Amino acid sequence: MSSDWPEHWPSPNQLGSADVNPAAQARLFIGLKVAPEIARQLAGLAADLDRLPVRLVAPGDLHLTLIPPWNATSIPEAIEKLRLVARMFSPFWLTFERVGYGPQPRQPRLLWADCAAIDEITALRIALLQAFERTEERPFQPHVTLARIRGKGWSVARHHPIDQALSLTQRIASIELFRSPARGESGYQVLASVPLGETALTASSS
Repeated sequence: MSSDWPEHWPSPNQLGSADVNPAAQARLFIGLKVAPEIARQLAGLAADLDRLPVRLVAPGDLHLTLIPPWNATSIPEAIEKLRLVARMFSPFWLTFERVGYGPQPRQPRLLWADCAAIDEITALRIALLQAFERTEERPFQPHVTLARIRGKGWSVARHHPIDQALSLTQRIASIELFRSPARGESGYQVLASVPLGETALTASSS
């Protein structure tokens, strides 16, 4: 089953409006937002864990991280860097291959959906790391986190085994700049969605 990014996704808004203060320090990260239809299906696979010591990720927050969070003082600067990288890449298809526990099967901390590590997503991540002058020592495992385990991961995985092949694909036509929630808040905010292979910019409303 495949999904394109829906045309009705948040309408354009001018940069720096709403609750976004470009001058204030923000915890930002870069990723690919999962399309609503696929997000609902993935979230449904984790729904049975809601009574366990885990924190489910809301369908609207599901994403694939390309650059982990960092503290930024200039949101416009981050968006400009993102735009310069995005224009060098064309849209591609992301395949969700399997849902299971990770990253260590015997001591899992997450329930996640593995994605195919195709050349396009690997090259995109490398270009982003270079543009933002970030380093990442851990091997890149493209995935979408569905739940974070708070307690003993081995116990959750043993009593509620989840290991299922997936057949889901999504056309990736943009990269998103996210803001992590501040203390006491919840949910990720998409500050901007930058089209791949284009110079246009869509900044989303809060």
